[in-house]
Amino acid sequence: MDKAIAVDTRRTGGDLVVAGLKRWGIDTMFGVPGVQLDQLFDALSRGGEGIRLIHTRHEQGAAYMALGYAMVTGRPGVCAVVPGPGVLNAGAAIATAYACNARMLCLTSTINSAMLDRRFGALHEINDQSGVLRNLTKWAARASHADEVPGLIDEAFRQLLSGRPQPVALEIPPDILAQLTVGDYPEDRPQISNPPIDATLIAQAAAIAAAAERPMIIVGGGAQGAGAAVRRLAEQLQAPIVSRNMGRGVVDDDDDYALPAAAAIDKWPEVDVVIGIGTRLQILREWGTDARLKVIRIDMDQAEMNRIALPAVGIRADATEGTDALADAIARERNNRPSRTEEIAVLRTAFRLGVARDMAPQMAYVDAIRAAMGEDDVLVDEMTQIAYVARYGFPVHSPRAFVTSSYQGTLGYGFATALGAQVGAGSRRVISINGDGGFMYTMPELATAVLHNIPLIAVVFSDGYFGNVRRIQQGSYGGRMIASVLHNPDFVKLAENFGAVGIRAEGPEALRQAIEKARGINGPVLIEVPQDTDSMPSPWKHIHGRKVR
Repeated sequence: MDKAIAVDTRRTGGDLVVAGLKRWGIDTMFGVPGVQLDQLFDALSRGGEGIRLIHTRHEQGAAYMALGYAMVTGRPGVCAVVPGPGVLNAGAAIATAYACNARMLCLTSTINSAMLDRRFGALHEINDQSGVLRNLTKWAARASHADEVPGLIDEAFRQLLSGRPQPVALEIPPDILAQLTVGDYPEDRPQISNPPIDATLIAQAAAIAAAAERPMIIVGGGAQGAGAAVRRLAEQLQAPIVSRNMGRGVVDDDDDYALPAAAAIDKWPEVDVVIGIGTRLQILREWGTDARLKVIRIDMDQAEMNRIALPAVGIRADATEGTDALADAIARERNNRPSRTEEIAVLRTAFRLGVARDMAPQMAYVDAIRAAMGEDDVLVDEMTQIAYVARYGFPVHSPRAFVTSSYQGTLGYGFATALGAQVGAGSRRVISINGDGGFMYTMPELATAVLHNIPLIAVVFSDGYFGNVRRIQQGSYGGRMIASVLHNPDFVKLAENFGAVGIRAEGPEALRQAIEKARGINGPVLIEVPQDTDSMPSPWKHIHGRKVR
């Protein structure tokens, strides 16, 4: 071929990243541009058709949005942040994704390859950024040549989509993003497969479960999407399905076998077999164990099996596949049991009535929010008094419709996470409930919501305090108040100044009406709800477990 008309088939490392995102079906990306990511963002500009880029005002916001997207969709949420300060800004969101078992990919850069680890004081240089990322993620790697990008992108997605879902990170130095190469992806993507199920372990678990007199099923975030299998197993065993936080929505809260964890604790001493499905099973540590209790676990993470107590049987499997296999084996046992649905209904009803009585001020708001929402709309909580009660008082009717921050308890995560959740939720509306303290952490992302027309409905309960800090100081430190008073803007005017719709709602009924109005608005809405949290009882009674056996 005439060299003068030869086609240059080389691509930059940045081009290969974009090609890899498309290869794995990524249609949305959150990020903040910066000099060490210029080649990646330029590649998106040139060849990123089909990828919606939502650029944010802060790396924290970008990473939280990727988290919310992942939690609502179950698919990978991707964020791109600059190295050094950008990675550290994103760190809280990555740590929360780890706690929540969320499929987040954090793409970042470094300083130029030739300067790595030499401590010259280059722009955005921090010591051992790779080590920081390794300690926050399931898997982290760095590219040292553009030819490595295809393999590393494929491996990142293999890690995201196989085994226990947790965040991963990939560093690509700026010179590698700019480097030209003829390297490319192989024709076939790496195969994603679940571990084979050990039939012997299934048979052992089935024999134990079939012999149980008072079995209980506990589900966690790993069982999201396994609801039908879990429901079938519960019906076979006539066992309550117990959930809290990450497991909420695995089955409908109104299901005949559904039972909130706080309603189940008093029955825990009677349980002879507990089946934990996709859960850390922290209840074993909090509620206690004894020699009479047999534990069966179904989990993708083998390391989780023995962390709290040695199970009688630990089955490494996808939640749906493992639960279906166990249910099939129990069916062969001809396991017929008297119905316990009436007993479970009595417990569930008594609990709800007790919560409505004991937490009346908070439940008035929780009920108003639920009444204004669609059946499969999504609620994203925060570290605030209404949200604490919502963790056990808000009815959840479908999977991935309740988002919380798991054991991280990440103050300030909610608003930005809810924006990403709304992007992922499509026509489902997302309601974000915030305290005034937490909301201000990522408040500037109101600009992102308006710019990208993200129709999130954000509720801010404002009392002018870090409410939980103040409650603790009042109750445990003789009322000595320090660092808990807040100075707030007028949140309605704040929203309007950003170009969003602002509404003030005084009381639960006004909040219900405001949310119903907001659902008809095609754009972001901020609802301020002034309140006096001094009139609210402590929400912790039904959140903290206690030893009962």
